[in-house]
Amino acid sequence: MADDPFQCRCVLCHDYGDRDEADRVELAIAENVQRHGWHVVMVPEDEIGPGFAYTIGLSHTHGAPELAMFGLEVHAMHWMLNRLGAKAAAGAVLADGQRHPDVVDGHQVALRQVDLRWYRIFFGRAIGFYRRPPFPVLQVAWPDVHDRFHWEEQAQERHRESQPRLWLPPSEHPAGVWTAEL
Repeated sequence: MADDPFQCRCVLCHDYGDRDEADRVELAIAENVQRHGWHVVMVPEDEIGPGFAYTIGLSHTHGAPELAMFGLEVHAMHWMLNRLGAKAAAGAVLADGQRHPDVVDGHQVALRQVDLRWYRIFFGRAIGFYRRPPFPVLQVAWPDVHDRFHWEEQAQERHRESQPRLWLPPSEHPAGVWTAEL
């Protein structure tokens, strides 16, 4: 378990008196974090918007940021987040601005620090696990077939809208499917 100078506040390390009220998903998350070091939440695409996936427990177990991906098939994102999670578990430092090769079919991904104001919209289960922010989250951005990221002007419009820009404050994010819940 990672050393936390502020003492761990997650549900594994502190009994908040409501463990008996945990639902099936909360119990599965806690079990996976204990067993594997982290859990991946998968939110499939639906009528509200595209799918996304994110980790819970990397910060608790390995002192690494949690990771989130958006806009691909959830099982593919689950696999990619586990690849990056394994790097963190092996001691790699994951940080804002980094690029990691060979995560998406031979392409690199870029890591971007998520603004805290997005947490309640996208990371509710992580907030439930940690009990409150801040816990660090990095967005794992994937490129198009020409290795252009969705914030680059050269990227096709469809790709620019395929993922949110969670490093921006919500008030500065371009309007679209990712801001519908605001």
